[in-house]
Amino acid sequence: MWPKLPRQVHFQDTFRSRFFRMSIRAPRRLLELAGQSLLRSEALAIAALEELPMELFPPLFTAAFAGGHNEILKAMVQAWPFAYLPLGALMREQQPHQETFQAALDGLDVLLAQEVRPRRWKLQVLDLRKKARQNFWTVWSGTRTGICSFLEPEEAPPMRKRQKVDGSRVGLKQPLAPVEVLIDLCLKEGTPDESLTYLIKKVKQRRGLLHLCCKKLKIFAMPMQNIKKILKMVQLDSIQDLEVNCTWKLSTLGQFAPHLGQMGSLRRLLLSHIHMSSHTAQVKEEQCVSQFTSQFLSLHHLQELYLDSISFLEGRLDQLLRCLRTPLETLSITNCLLSELDLTHLSQCPNVSQLKDLDLSGVSLTCMSAEPLQVLIERASATLQDLDLDECGIMDSQFSAILPALSRCSQLTIFSFCGNPISMAVLENLLRHTIGLSKLSHVLYPAPLESYEDVYGTLHLGILAHLHARLKQMLQELGRPNMVWFSANPCPHCGDRTFYDPEPIRCPCYLPA
Repeated sequence: MWPKLPRQVHFQDTFRSRFFRMSIRAPRRLLELAGQSLLRSEALAIAALEELPMELFPPLFTAAFAGGHNEILKAMVQAWPFAYLPLGALMREQQPHQETFQAALDGLDVLLAQEVRPRRWKLQVLDLRKKARQNFWTVWSGTRTGICSFLEPEEAPPMRKRQKVDGSRVGLKQPLAPVEVLIDLCLKEGTPDESLTYLIKKVKQRRGLLHLCCKKLKIFAMPMQNIKKILKMVQLDSIQDLEVNCTWKLSTLGQFAPHLGQMGSLRRLLLSHIHMSSHTAQVKEEQCVSQFTSQFLSLHHLQELYLDSISFLEGRLDQLLRCLRTPLETLSITNCLLSELDLTHLSQCPNVSQLKDLDLSGVSLTCMSAEPLQVLIERASATLQDLDLDECGIMDSQFSAILPALSRCSQLTIFSFCGNPISMAVLENLLRHTIGLSKLSHVLYPAPLESYEDVYGTLHLGILAHLHARLKQMLQELGRPNMVWFSANPCPHCGDRTFYDPEPIRCPCYLPA
């Protein structure tokens, strides 16, 4: 009950009447005064929550969070009248003390311990992601309009289906629905993350009532034992984006593989720097590879696959491709050794016919037939938008062989093939083949062989400028002056690239002493 005020007028009625009377004149100022008034008295603020208008919860919560009013914050979480609480947005903007974050979790913990929850409480999703919906708070603070659209989450959270209530058993207790905590995880060595540690502790205490859901997971250098402990607390089927940027041995990848297989909602996978140990027996090696590739059988939503510096792919790519269950939109295999048979298997794989992005940069194709690459490009020609063949060692004859397939890529927007020894004649031929591709807007090409002074790779910028002007003139004459062609070439001394369009952007080696 609300405390009685003079003339037996409830505080709620007085506050409401003042709110609607003054909101026409200065709504933001009124919210500020109301929040300041409540925050001056912790007991009054907590007592008012039961009848506080729901439109005042967000601004009051923001003020309590910024001011470190931990007890008020704890009570507000327990009385939160919305299904969604984007706490992560406040953490990003205001960078609160650890105690403030813990107070919010403590409020949720107290609530989950109760058999009967407050009548107004509706919280289903606690969003701790730093890129949580910041506009939730700006709308409710009065800086934007459209308040009604924020009564429920804008995007459907990965909530479990609630059990239907059988009308004949209404008198029986129904299980309490779990609260889902959304978080983006970045696992790496270093100072322990106090917030994550505290959150994991709460998830352990309220197992079954608090579900830790992670849409994006990044793993850097961290002992596998620690990774397993954390992933044990995570709803692995909630992960949609996984990056593993570790220097792992193949055996370590084998230990991680069972966790990958449980990520049934995974849409994007990036895996880099997996190397084989010279001391590993071949039988054990094959077991680890099979254990990893077989997990793809469970990834029914995978759309983007990035594999960088993976040492075990050579001669085994087909083993992975056979396990793919969905058509890929993005395939990036970079800085890997592949055989011609691997490339043949790739060109025949049914799951690459709808590719939008294909990146084979750093894969040596010098000694291979151009046919597998030609078939691969041709099969994806109806959808391919971005093609990257940088540093593949493609020669003139190979490049000429794939030109007909390139000319059919009607959706191609960006084409990059730097670091390949291509002559000016082939570049001109490429321009003629692609001039009809209306969506092609950027071509990043290597300096033609004619623009080098010697076999050591010394670039003659004057010659390059002349050849570049020639290409620009051809674009003008063929009616595509807006198609941008950039030349980019690594410096033989430092490795940095020199770009040219139309003036050179040089690496430091070219700058005068």
